[in-house]
Amino acid sequence: MTPDDDAASTAPDAAAEDAPEATPLLRPSEGVPPLSVSADEIARAADQLAKGTGPFAVDAERASGFRYSNRAYLIQIRRTGAGTVLIDPVNHGSSPIDVLRPVAEVLADDEWILHAADQDLPCLAEVGMRPPALYDTELAGRLAGFERVNLAAMVQRLLGLGLAKGHGAADWSKRPLPDEWLNYAALDVEVLIALRDAIDEVLTEQDKSNWAAEEFEHLRRSEATPTRRDRWRRTSGLHKVRNRQALAAVRELWTVRDQIARRRDIAPGRILPDSAIIAAAVADPKTVEELTKLPIFGGHKQRRSAHVWLAALESARTNPDPPDSAEPQNGPPPAVRWAKRKPEAAARLDAARARLSELSERVRVPTENLVSPELVRRLCWDWQETGDVSGAVDTVLREGGARQWQRSLVVPVLAEALSSAPADEA
Repeated sequence: MTPDDDAASTAPDAAAEDAPEATPLLRPSEGVPPLSVSADEIARAADQLAKGTGPFAVDAERASGFRYSNRAYLIQIRRTGAGTVLIDPVNHGSSPIDVLRPVAEVLADDEWILHAADQDLPCLAEVGMRPPALYDTELAGRLAGFERVNLAAMVQRLLGLGLAKGHGAADWSKRPLPDEWLNYAALDVEVLIALRDAIDEVLTEQDKSNWAAEEFEHLRRSEATPTRRDRWRRTSGLHKVRNRQALAAVRELWTVRDQIARRRDIAPGRILPDSAIIAAAVADPKTVEELTKLPIFGGHKQRRSAHVWLAALESARTNPDPPDSAEPQNGPPPAVRWAKRKPEAAARLDAARARLSELSERVRVPTENLVSPELVRRLCWDWQETGDVSGAVDTVLREGGARQWQRSLVVPVLAEALSSAPADEA
């Protein structure tokens, strides 16, 4: 998110009362299930799930911050009448999809319930698991107007239970997995089915069930958003780099680090922190002695890799095509620059944001869930006067992926904003 995004404009909570006092939920009701690791154990877990009924509560644990990949290192599934299964999706050679296929086939029978599904769907798809239907309890909470939509907060508010905390950011690639981690993981799906029913009642009362259904189906069918072209520009501290030569050094160090991290499946920051990349790019050391005087590089691990980083810096110095100071724009410039560059567009954006904020408060849905802030910016920047304002706005939103429920709410509001704002100067 950029500073001018509308994410901070969150709708007020749908209910003013505080969450009830939580009853601690310390262990799964049937105890912690055994971890299914071998092909036979995974097949038996699939048979167990097949004997249950209704939707599946699904979750996955990754090792973000520890590993380069975003793969699943544990999959948790619960179904009424079947209980919970914990599945180890790794260490199955070159064909994890084949080993996990029995589970994937059972999961294809009914709806999946996930919390923050966009985080887990990609890693589950990697192992051949795709939902035939989807219910996202976090997204449902946003549509209901809840201010706090993390799993623990929603479970406390709607079910009166307190979930155990402490292992969500753990290194789930670790083997063997500690018993307390497995307990935590099983609890994440223990209450998802009940939570789905509870938040669905809220949405029904608010007459938002159809909105939610459209959002869930859109999320289920969505492809992963392409990553930013110049990913190295996300290096923390890049604003300290003042010239193209130093930017070339950042780019080269980042690229070498990324290659090493990918090959070793280690999070890039554990290979070399961003702060070290920036320090080296600014100082531009040319010898091992100069490099190891810098923070981080003096450590034993980095001393052993000094020749790698020096080679990257030398490559940057000899590159005849250093990067520009700013990445080429693929859309409107940051909104903070609009007032000087295109004041009419700035006025349109201000009007659009004001009316969307009013709509957000009225329907109790965050503005970023009503319509993509980026789509609104593009509309306001590129807007051309037309006789059919509503039709033109609807076309832009539809082509930008806005759902029907969003367009029915937002098109009249944006059309009014665009009609009231000053026209472009000839």
